[in-house]
Amino acid sequence: MSAIELVDRFYSALARADGDAMAACYSIDVVFEDPAFGELHGEDARDMWRMLCRRATDLEVTHTILEASESDARVNWIASYTFSTGRKVRNDIVATVRVEDGLIVDHRDAFDVWRWSRQAIGLPGLLFGWSPPLQKKIRTTALTGLRKYQADNG
Repeated sequence: MSAIELVDRFYSALARADGDAMAACYSIDVVFEDPAFGELHGEDARDMWRMLCRRATDLEVTHTILEASESDARVNWIASYTFSTGRKVRNDIVATVRVEDGLIVDHRDAFDVWRWSRQAIGLPGLLFGWSPPLQKKIRTTALTGLRKYQADNG
């Protein structure tokens, strides 16, 4: 399967909030990285998507492939949802994806944490979303949520 086909399958599954279908697009030893979770490997990366999809109540996702080859793709995807604070978020993300043997082996998401934190947590995000301490708190909270999900669903 080409990078374009796999990326379309992956983001279509996200739009349906189908975490298992997303996880099936990842290799056994996939590496995922984004500003919220940091670097995740293997089952942690798959479980992160399962968790996010399970929590999603009003998730809307669109994606556009910016460039692609047989083994690589750069994708702009936009996720609109209500964060746990009750605030609406529209996160504009650029992903780079590498494919080997028909599965995603490397997936890196980049987005503006300050912009995201202003939307997700309001005034504290506006004032401190650019700061390493708040970004560390965001990551710690995300990873704690992932570990709890894994403990409850393992």
